Formats: sequence, structure tokens, C-alpha cells
Amino acid sequence: MSTAAHLAARLIRNVDAVPLEAFVRAPLYDSRGARLAPGTAARKLGASVDIVAPGGRSCPYHFHHAQEELFIVLEGRGHLRVAGEMLPLRAGDLVFVPPGPEYPHQLVNTSDAPLKYLSISTRETPEICEYPDSGKYLATAADGAREPFSALQRTSASLDYWDGEP
Repeated sequence: MSTAAHLAARLIRNVDAVPLEAFVRAPLYDSRGARLAPGTAARKLGASVDIVAPGGRSCPYHFHHAQEELFIVLEGRGHLRVAGEMLPLRAGDLVFVPPGPEYPHQLVNTSDAPLKYLSISTRETPEICEYPDSGKYLATAADGAREPFSALQRTSASLDYWDGEP
């Protein structure tokens, strides 16, 4: 592989050329998307492209404790569900979401055409992601030296600090 081809493979992705995977859970969630950063030289940034079907949602309503996110609306219209409000979105809009419980968020396609957007994140680790609608949280950590850690739980299933300790 030439130097130019190697650099291109590590540094460039085209959002219209990546294979998309379906993310469907009827009746609310209906999207196709692809993560863009795996295999690149990126260390601190994550990126994905998502296309949400008319009437669909991208992912469950959530907020991050560590990661910041940026959404760039490429095509279509919809709404940003954030902090109990529905804010209109259209092509060309950028949405900046800092970490913290003040900004639980979700993108919803409220139009009759696909909603296509890019997601950029800071990939902070360890990370706690909370889901206010379902009372779940996801804890993840990855340091590259060992297998990544991931646990999806409900806060109601908490254990005593000393449970299982000698």
C-alpha cells in the first residue's frame, strides 16, 4: 500500500460510502447508521452518520456524565428532545450537547422525509450514560490495556457496598 493510500485509509471517511446498519425497535426506533472513527487514527473523537426514518427516533433519551456531543443536521427536519422540550431542527443546524443531567437528549424525526445527521463525540472514558425514561444507566471504560468494561443496570438494582466482600 502506498503512503498516500495508507494515509487516506487512516484519515478519511465518506459518509455516503460507508455501509449502514439498521437500528430498529418498533414502533419508536427506526434508523440506519455507521460508526466512522473505528480504523482511523482518531484517539479522542468518535463520529457516526445516522439516517432516521420519518416518525422514528435515533436512540433512547439519555445524557452523558463525561462525553460531549455535536450533532450536524445534513438533510431533513426533525426535533431535538432536550430537557423536556422539543426544539425544531433543519438541515444546516448544529447541536452542541455538554455532559450532565441538565441536557438529556434525543433526535426525533417529526417529518415525512429521512433525517440525516452526523454525531461527533469526545469519547471520554470512563463514562456513565443515564436513560431518564427507563431508569437505566450504562457504565463503560476502556484503557486499551485490557478488555473494555461495560455494564447496563437500573439504579433500583443497586447492591450494598459490602455485598460479596470477605
